[in-house]
Amino acid sequence: MVVAIFKELEKTEKRVAVTPEGVAKLTSMGLKVIVESGAGVASSYMDESYVEAGAAIEKDKTSLLKQCDILLAVQTPEQSVMDQLKPGAVLIAFLWPIQNGELVEYLKKKEISSLAMDTIPRISRAQSMDALSSMANIAGYKAALLGSNKLDKYLPMMMTAAGTIPPAKVLVLGAGVAGLQAIATCKRLGAVVEAFDIRPVVKEQVESLGAKFVEVPIEEDKTESDGGYAKELSDRNKEKQREVIHQHVKKSDIVITTAQIPGRPAPLLITREMVEDMSPGSVIVDIAAEQGGNCEVTKPGEDILHNGVNVLGPLNIPSSLAFHASKLYSKNMLSLMDLLINEGKPQFNFDDEIILNATVTHNGDLISPFVKNNS
Repeated sequence: MVVAIFKELEKTEKRVAVTPEGVAKLTSMGLKVIVESGAGVASSYMDESYVEAGAAIEKDKTSLLKQCDILLAVQTPEQSVMDQLKPGAVLIAFLWPIQNGELVEYLKKKEISSLAMDTIPRISRAQSMDALSSMANIAGYKAALLGSNKLDKYLPMMMTAAGTIPPAKVLVLGAGVAGLQAIATCKRLGAVVEAFDIRPVVKEQVESLGAKFVEVPIEEDKTESDGGYAKELSDRNKEKQREVIHQHVKKSDIVITTAQIPGRPAPLLITREMVEDMSPGSVIVDIAAEQGGNCEVTKPGEDILHNGVNVLGPLNIPSSLAFHASKLYSKNMLSLMDLLINEGKPQFNFDDEIILNATVTHNGDLISPFVKNNS
């Protein structure tokens, strides 16, 4: 069977689905690998490296798609790409099926067997396939750098002949994978860091990184979903949360927001009033900009100045570190392929929890219980 790796069409996308070192793994599974010429250039992986690893290079995208049995991608391919796939072909990528009902219907009609990297369950056995966590880790790291670069102050305490400069104050909202990496990076840069999350269970993780955990009394017993994500709060608890957050936001030099809920718009954590209470020159880095943003004034894809506060709404942050983002995503992809491929062919064993939840469509049917229960 032929595995195809093509050049991503999304303008902001620099990642590649599989790096050259992953080609050898695919060929060891009994698969032939064809790579579109230039597919890895934006992430610093040259065609020559793919050839040395055992892949063939194809210059024509149409020819590539006609040959392929399995298409590996980062972003959901454009429909013009999927139209060229033969019925029964396998597509693996970030598909976001909960938000994209029309895509699911198209894949069913086309009889494409699709697996979503974003519906892999968060269980121990699937950690090596967890692309969401891999990319969130990168996003948290880069968010800390974006904030520190925009801030017109030192992050660490500096003792100089002209006087002592106090350390910058950073507040991280959301202590998932991205938030924890943002905390760790800001601490390494010397800032004083606070963090908030509705899940009390993460307090120990926050404090282990040297940050102070901001606690808000929550009346709800369960603040975490079965998949390990934060759940949406009631309106009453949201108001309590905002009151406490407001007091910490206004004294912060950098605020990094990372709160997201699968299948829903990002929760509003920072209101316009909070932004206008911050000191001029302060910075907000809204990692959730692609889902609408955690900050009321965020403009996705733009860096704006609101009442003297820099509000950053970066999109596709992992793509800005494309070399390592591709390397990690490739390893996640290969771990899933190792589970899926048996004797050189895909084997859809729906008794396996990972395959069951990752498979969005197969033989014209919607498969994933995760998608069914959250659509």
